[in-house]
Amino acid sequence: MAARLPAIETFPALRAWQRKALFTYLRGRSEDFTAVATPGAGKTTFALRIAAELLADGTVDAVTVVAPTEHLKTQWALAAARVGIQLDAAFRNADLHSSADFHGAVVTYAQVGMAPQVHRRRTMTRRTLVVLDEIHHAGDSKSWGDGVKAAFEPAVRRLMLTGTPFRSDDNPIPFVEYERGGDGLLRSRADATYGYADALRDGVVRPVLFLAYSGETRWRTNAGDELSARLGEPMTQDLIAQAWRTALDPAGDWMPQVLRAADARLTVLRNAGMGDAGGLVIASDQQAARSYARLLEQVTGERAVVVLSDDDGASARIATFATSEQRWMVAVRMVSEGVDIPRLAVGVYATSASTPLYFAQAIGRFVRARQPGESASVFLPSVPHLLDLASQMEASRDHVLGKPKDREGFDDDLLERAQRDEQASGELEKRYAALSATAELDQVIFDGASFGTAAQAGTPEEEEYLGLPGLLTSDQVTLLLSKRQADQVAAQRRRTAGQPAEPAPAASAAPAVPMSAAQRRVALRRQLNALVAARHHRTGLPHGKIHAELRRRCGGPPSAQATIEQLEERIATVQSL
Repeated sequence: MAARLPAIETFPALRAWQRKALFTYLRGRSEDFTAVATPGAGKTTFALRIAAELLADGTVDAVTVVAPTEHLKTQWALAAARVGIQLDAAFRNADLHSSADFHGAVVTYAQVGMAPQVHRRRTMTRRTLVVLDEIHHAGDSKSWGDGVKAAFEPAVRRLMLTGTPFRSDDNPIPFVEYERGGDGLLRSRADATYGYADALRDGVVRPVLFLAYSGETRWRTNAGDELSARLGEPMTQDLIAQAWRTALDPAGDWMPQVLRAADARLTVLRNAGMGDAGGLVIASDQQAARSYARLLEQVTGERAVVVLSDDDGASARIATFATSEQRWMVAVRMVSEGVDIPRLAVGVYATSASTPLYFAQAIGRFVRARQPGESASVFLPSVPHLLDLASQMEASRDHVLGKPKDREGFDDDLLERAQRDEQASGELEKRYAALSATAELDQVIFDGASFGTAAQAGTPEEEEYLGLPGLLTSDQVTLLLSKRQADQVAAQRRRTAGQPAEPAPAASAAPAVPMSAAQRRVALRRQLNALVAARHHRTGLPHGKIHAELRRRCGGPPSAQATIEQLEERIATVQSL
């Protein structure tokens, strides 16, 4: 007996963006439709409502959902079953057809890539709606893209979903429409778009505070030279990579200090009304993930859940953690995209992956709002590239073909080879050896603006930021961060004023040592932040808008990457406003 058709009237009420996108879809009735919506906005519900509409009016007889991972297959099948659409999550290529008890099946991109003709036959046998979840994965490899195209060209309808409509390469995404811009480059075009800024304004997602930690790092090169650098200061890409890698070393002090701070923030959120708030550490490799879990157990006294993609039972552990009150989960890439754990509210970004795509996917795990006033806190290394991504959380992006790509993060090719061998440290240690690293809260990034001055880990100054109330509106977060920063600056001035005056140097004394470029740049950035905060209090304009206006007038990148000359120009400009 055929599966019963879903009842439209039993569907949950749609959000405003879903209603608008559904109207656009039903009015257009085109074969291909691309919907871009920020993580947590409800792409799954939107897609299932379209599936129900098309099944009910006889446009399609079957539904195929293509998801990035095995875990998401189960998640999709459960979500569909709740609204009366039965999808076979256990379908394998050897099965050829699903039982008549199902409206269709959920498969992975890898499954389709291995046997596209199987899925093409299934698509041709019944009028099919194909839902391509996180469609950018269809460009992960040529075989996947070709497989998806071959398998689903005969589909009556194709619905493409993504929360991150861009890739770090030039592989075109099947069934996505591209338009040529004035610069001659092809950009992806969406039929419906609902970005993070829109969702934040509607209260659909949480605001995210980024707590960036710098600190002194020391390592030994393969030539035996000992080097040191301060994380977050301007330096070459190679030095940034080595300092970053040293900070993430589980044997140093940086990670334990940051994990203690993150757990303290988690406690604050739990005490403030998010009683089941959970934390997630995103690691670069499996060896580091296990080491971070041991550190968390030392910090909290509670064993952390470790999720590794190739471990049996990984999906079950994620599902159990999602409904439990356990404090921490540690994962490599298993929980980077699509996994729905709404109680995740604190994250530690302890990974080398740093493309805009991966960063957005990772941060998307923490933004799913459940009640008004919830916020998320993500701890990350004070690395210029990451700070730039954090400050542009609300920016929308498109997939651009033909644009030159810069290498980001550190040696990802080396890390990938090492991870395939399950020995992430062995290959790296031939190149360097981490010696020590200490953590210091460098700044807090919120709404595109930077707040705070340096605060050593474990000090009252750091606790002032870790202790921000857990249930606040975006405006309240900005107000409190501005006040914290003003209090910090005032306290530093009082300490400086209380110090005895230095005696005038003798004529023969050595001249005062001038500030280094790094020290001067840090001082200028703090001065700029203080001036922006002062203008915010005078005008009521958000910090992010003031910084954006300064960048528009003066040019240049965000303040985290700005040069000394650019910072000085912005300081002069804001003083003249």
